[in-house]
Amino acid sequence: MSTERQHNPAAQIVVGLAVIAAGLLFLLDNLGWLELDMSVQFWPIVLIVAGVLKIMGARSTNGNIIGGALLLFGVVLLLKGIGLLAVGWNVLAPLVMIGVGIFVVARSALHRRLDTRFAAPLKGGSDDAVFATAILGAYKRRITSQQFAGGEITAIMGGCELDLREASLAGDAVVNIFALMGGITIQVPVDWAVQLEGAPILGGIEESTLRPKDGAKRLVVRGYAIMGGVEIRN
Repeated sequence: MSTERQHNPAAQIVVGLAVIAAGLLFLLDNLGWLELDMSVQFWPIVLIVAGVLKIMGARSTNGNIIGGALLLFGVVLLLKGIGLLAVGWNVLAPLVMIGVGIFVVARSALHRRLDTRFAAPLKGGSDDAVFATAILGAYKRRITSQQFAGGEITAIMGGCELDLREASLAGDAVVNIFALMGGITIQVPVDWAVQLEGAPILGGIEESTLRPKDGAKRLVVRGYAIMGGVEIRN
């Protein structure tokens, strides 16, 4: 089992700021300056943190859209909860539906377009990279490319399964993961070394692969599991 684990300092800063914000809200509530139900306000804070982390780790336009939607929805719910925004669910529910529709249209229009703002272009055919999103659903895919170049996997209250056991790569490949109340499973060949750079937040990331002798092929897995789970195995 590989023990190489690195935590993103920026992610730790975001989580720390979220804890500070939650503490301030608790303090203001206890002092009587705000009337809050922190069991309810907890979820907007989770959505805001998830949105920021998703944007930070996004490698595609879809990833930025998802992160922005989570962030915006969390901010709106938080402002509504503390009384700074008088918006009812009769308005929020249609807005959420409109947002989902915009995401579907944008995802279809940009299906084959890779965003190179945060990473070098992924070259090769359609089977050489994976950009998967599962929201309230399931996504399963087997990749057999011999030039796998990485990609991005997002699971929000859904599940993603990626089977790479018949694939190969030259050198290193990076897969960014994001699991929010969802699960991601990645299966890799026994001759791949896995470098895990994930940060679990109220969730779990488990890597139980065999360690190859040469380590010439390396898969770097980066990202976050927020109240969700990620498993990497052979």
